[in-house]
Order: sequence, then structure tokens, then C-alpha cells
Amino acid sequence: MVQKRISLVAIFTVGFMTVWGQTDTRDWLLQLNTITTAVPFLNINPETRGGGMGDVGVATSPDGASQHWNAAKYAFIQDKAGVSLSYTPWLRALVPDISISYLSGYYKINKVSAAAVSLRYFSLGNIQFTDQFGNNTVQFTPNEFAFDASYSRKLSRRLSAALSGRYVNSNLTGGQQAGAAATGPGQTGAVDLGVYYENNDVNIGDRDATIAWGVQVSNLGAKIGYTNTATRDYLPINLRLGPRVTYNIDDYNKVSLAVDLNKYLVPSPPRYYPDSTNSNGEAVIASGEDPDRPVVSGVVSSFYDAPGNVVFDANTGAAIIEPGSRFGEELREISYGIGAEYWYDDQFAFRLGYYGEHITKGNRKFITVGVGLRLSVFGLDFSYLVPAYFGAANLQSSPLARTLRFTLTFNFNELSSSKSDGPPSE
Repeated sequence: MVQKRISLVAIFTVGFMTVWGQTDTRDWLLQLNTITTAVPFLNINPETRGGGMGDVGVATSPDGASQHWNAAKYAFIQDKAGVSLSYTPWLRALVPDISISYLSGYYKINKVSAAAVSLRYFSLGNIQFTDQFGNNTVQFTPNEFAFDASYSRKLSRRLSAALSGRYVNSNLTGGQQAGAAATGPGQTGAVDLGVYYENNDVNIGDRDATIAWGVQVSNLGAKIGYTNTATRDYLPINLRLGPRVTYNIDDYNKVSLAVDLNKYLVPSPPRYYPDSTNSNGEAVIASGEDPDRPVVSGVVSSFYDAPGNVVFDANTGAAIIEPGSRFGEELREISYGIGAEYWYDDQFAFRLGYYGEHITKGNRKFITVGVGLRLSVFGLDFSYLVPAYFGAANLQSSPLARTLRFTLTFNFNELSSSKSDGPPSE
């Protein structure tokens, strides 16, 4: 493997912040305030179908990789069982050997319920550790993984819900000493809560159509730490919601349009008074709230704790908060994906999507394309990502450039006779 003297912090920061392009004057006046969490790999899309649709998936039709997007969709899946295996070389424009692997499988228990499991593995490549003098010490391959198990059930003919449990293990240091503190793998647990609605008794014009929507709160769990100190960090708790419309053009052709909205349910970083500390030597907050809060408090306050645009009076040092800017920043924390998918005879698919994030919150902007093939029980999907900076005068290379995703799927119509439980009435 290639040796890399690159900090783990830099890897995660670059992975979630693309290089800035030029934008309008107003955006440059806004203040960078990116939300960061531990184990951000949990929110990286690990599969290919959504990767070709602008990272959209909370309400797309159910498939083998629905565990990541919204496990409630499994209750509506048609096949008896299936397995999905995905691989993504990650940040190849930055380093050569980071990758995400994702294995998921589901089983339809009966007509109204399903169970699923998945394993996500994130390898950060080979890292050369050094001491405080810059001397090489050991080489180590930091890695993180998460194991999920979910149960989904229809609540009515058109509505389902799901609960997923997750074990997270993050080994970034290999037990190396960090100053006076011993380090070790970070471990914690989390849950996902999902709801999915699907109505295929819809007509648009004189053609059949399907309307669906989904909501999922993911990674809701205890904070994670890597040392024996009291410092622990939030998981990337995320709210994802959005609709889908599928239009059947004729017996062989159909097209779907879906939208996902995402918002982190963790505290926004506050703004502090410059060169000012309290009696405990801590920086004094000028706007926003203390980010060191319990998980439940952090989730609730994440809807109103943004500090907004703050300037400090040159004479008095008082903080001046631009009116309406706190609410405006909350809106800027919402990222979005828009995706379209075309199927011919349920065998050949073409996908197109766009993902957007505000410049002050990470500035990830990219276009995605993808294709899919289904032959009997076998399926193959491929997607490709192209960074997008509309209006930029000088485009610079993004670490997300040329991201490829590959997925193999195997779906089985019937392994054994299922129970005859009918769906509950509406």
C-alpha cells in the first residue's frame, strides 16, 4: 500500500466538504459554520441505485439496499428474499485506497412484515503514524464498521413502519497514545425509525401511477468516544424525508421522480466572543447554544440553535446578530437530492440526479448518472458522480470527483410458502 502522512481529521473534513467554487456575493458574506460529527461514514451513501439518483432513496421503490435509506420499505417488497453487495472506492481524487463496502439482505416473513440485516465497512487505507517529533512509529489501517438489523411491518394496506438497531465500531488509532490519553476503538449503539407510504391506485391522465413518501430518523444513539477522558462526540443523527411519483408510460416503460431532504439533528456550532473566556477558561458564546448537550436535547434544539450571522462592534465588542439570519441558517442546513429513474420492461434502467448543499454547510454539489440491469434473479447497477459548481469561474478538482459505485443484487421470488396473513385493513 502507498504510505500516507495524512491526518484522520483531514480525511473526514475533506470527505464532506468539497472545494469551494465562486458563488454569488451574498453567499460569500455568509459565515462558514459546517456541522461535524463522529463516524460520518454512517451517512455516506454506500449503494449504487441511490448513487445514480442524487443520493435519493427514502421513498424510492423498495429494493435490497433499502436498509440504508428507509427499512420500512421492505414491508412492501415483492420478492421473498434478496441479497445486495455494493462497493465504492471513496475519495479517489485525494487518496488511492479508501473504500466503502456494503452487504445487505432481507427476508419477507409474510405478506405484511419483513426482516433485514446489513454490514457496512469503511476502510481508510494505510496510515503512517508519527510521534511528536515527526518520526515514523507504526503503520495502521483505520477502519469503521456498522452492523444493522431491522424489522418492518405494514400498519395498513398503504403504510408501514420499521425499527432498526445498529452497532457501531470505529477504530481510528489502533491503540496509539494521544498525548497523555490512551485511545481505543469507539463503540456505541443507535436506532433508525422509518415510515413509508405507497399508493399505487392512482391515475395521472389515463395512465396508472404510484405516489409514495417516506421519513426516516437515522443514527439516533449515544455519543461515541475514543479515549478514557470524558469527551464524547455526537453520531450523525439525520432526518431524511421526501416523496416519489412513478408514472407508467405504457406496459413496458415507466419513469419515477423522487426528492430527498436531509437535516442533521445535532447542535450547530455556536459563535464565540473573540479573545473572551469565563472563569473556567472556556470561550463565551455570543450566539447559539452550548454544543455539549445530552443527545435528546441536542436533537430537539437542532431546529432552532443556529447562531446566524454575527459581527462584533469595534468599540464595545458587543455581538450584533443580523435579524432573521438564525432562521435563515437553519434553512441552509437542509441539503437536498433530486433523482429520476427510467425503466424499460423492468429490466433496463437509466438514472439521473443532482445533490445540493449550501456553501456554508459543506458545499457538496454534484450530478450523478447511473444504469441498471435485471436478469431473472440477478441484477447489476453502476453509478458515476460529477462535481457541479454552477457559475464558478475556475472549477477546481473535488475530492468526490469520479466517484464510482457498483452493486450486485440477487432477488428470489419464492424460497418457501409464506404465511397467509393478509395486510391489515386501512
